[in-house]
Amino acid sequence: MSTVARRGAGLVPSLQVLAGQAGRAVQGWPWWLQATAIYFAARLVTACIFMAAALHQGPNPWFPAKPDYWNFINIWDARWYGQVIAEGYPSVLPTDAAGNVQENAWAFYPLFPALAGGLSALTGMNPAAALTIIAMLAGWGAALVVYILFRHKATHAPALWGVAFFSTFPVSAILQVPYAESLTLLLLAGALLLVVRRQYLWAIPVVFLLCLSRPVGVPFAAMLGLVLLRHVWQRFSARRDGSGQREGTHSNGDLAALAALTAAGGAMALAWPAAAWAATGDIQAYTKTETVWRGHDLVPFKPWFDTGVDLFGPVLGLLAPFVFVALFGAMLFLPPVRQLGVELRLWCACYMGYLVVFLHPQTSTFRMLLPLFPLALGAVLLSGSRAYRWTVVTMFLLLQIVWIVWLWAWAQLPGGGDYPP
Repeated sequence: MSTVARRGAGLVPSLQVLAGQAGRAVQGWPWWLQATAIYFAARLVTACIFMAAALHQGPNPWFPAKPDYWNFINIWDARWYGQVIAEGYPSVLPTDAAGNVQENAWAFYPLFPALAGGLSALTGMNPAAALTIIAMLAGWGAALVVYILFRHKATHAPALWGVAFFSTFPVSAILQVPYAESLTLLLLAGALLLVVRRQYLWAIPVVFLLCLSRPVGVPFAAMLGLVLLRHVWQRFSARRDGSGQREGTHSNGDLAALAALTAAGGAMALAWPAAAWAATGDIQAYTKTETVWRGHDLVPFKPWFDTGVDLFGPVLGLLAPFVFVALFGAMLFLPPVRQLGVELRLWCACYMGYLVVFLHPQTSTFRMLLPLFPLALGAVLLSGSRAYRWTVVTMFLLLQIVWIVWLWAWAQLPGGGDYPP
């Protein structure tokens, strides 16, 4: 681990110099080419980190020690998506001798493996390769849509820096491995862009696909509901004080379209659990499957307090979740974050609220923070200093080394298994 970290730490300053020189050379390029260059440069750096870490990978459950790059990135949940392509979803939930549901494919949403399976069938390529290609292309598309979204809130340079923060974030390595995160981020950025533009009816098919990619439908529907309530209240307030329709308020058509999107989003948020129920006959098939990985039943809020007690003791541990929520809420009102606008801030609030209610905090939590990507622009807007922004990118790349070496690489723990990425 220390060897990889030293190599990565020596690589980052050199990359910063080269990136500065390249940045001056590409200033005349169109925005999409600049964003593309940033995204693929970040993925190249991540690939180098993966390859360096693979050289130090010891015995593991999947392949011999010191695997090549392609084997190294096709581990952990990537194997589940490959299983979905090969076998589909079980009609009977697997159980142990005591009747407890075991790990199974219903925890993994269908859109990502369906696209990769289709690509594999059309081209004859290995499903693992198809999954990787879909993930990479989706991550590229996400970077472009993120730029367009950020341009609604900032000028070109900050939006481009926002793409740089998005592309180098410590867990952005997940954008080039066979996980569904990159596809979800593409669809999420597209849905948020359409909401910001008030193109609500166009957003319905995007939200439909989003809800089949990963479990983000519930917080997205909650965000839509709050946006709808806000605009209804604005219309009501305008009529009550006799000012008529103020600039920026929604027309009746806008409200109807937003209501339709909200209803569709709420219905689609329940589509995958309903599909699991229909296929298995068990109304709790999806939740039973999801809770297998946490080792106990789903009890809202409780895991955060349990983890707080484990980390900080019985007193501070009980206070820790409240402190975290308060700090996150205060951050949403900082001037740079307020510049994101109501919709993006509400999304961040609803998604974090969803995690606090339902998530069991563990090492995978870092990966699950990626849908909060709008905050990357807030971090950019915190300072216009290039030194500050380059420092953040450098810090992100160094932390990316930590994430890959600590969580992605397999290391046998004394009690068995390893921390999941």
